[in-house]
Amino acid sequence: MVVPYSCLFVGRMVSCGKRRHSMAEGVNVRFTGILRKFVEQRASGEGLYNSASEYIRDLVRRDYECEEAGRWEALYQELRTAMAAPDSDFIPLDAEEILAEAKRRKGAG
Repeated sequence: MVVPYSCLFVGRMVSCGKRRHSMAEGVNVRFTGILRKFVEQRASGEGLYNSASEYIRDLVRRDYECEEAGRWEALYQELRTAMAAPDSDFIPLDAEEILAEAKRRKGAG
C-alpha cells in the first residue's frame, strides 16, 4: 500500500507514490495531520513542487546552504579583525625557516 505524501527511501532508490528516483542514501519520512496537509499543499500540481520528495529535497538543500552560509559568516567574523589590522601588527615569516623548524622538531620527537 502506498501512503500519499509519504516517501520511502531504500538503498539507492526513492519511492514517492508510484515513481522511483535514484539516491545515494536511504531515509523514511512520514507526515501526519497538519504537516501532511501542508506538504500536500506544497507538493500539489498547483504548488511550486510536483512531488513531496521534490519539496523535501529543496528544503534540505536550502537548509544545507543556510548552514554553509553561516559557517562562511563565522569564518569571516574570525578573520575580520586580522583583515582590518595594520601591516605593522603582523610578524614577517619565512616559509623555509618554518619548514626547517618543523623537520627539526619531528627529528627530535
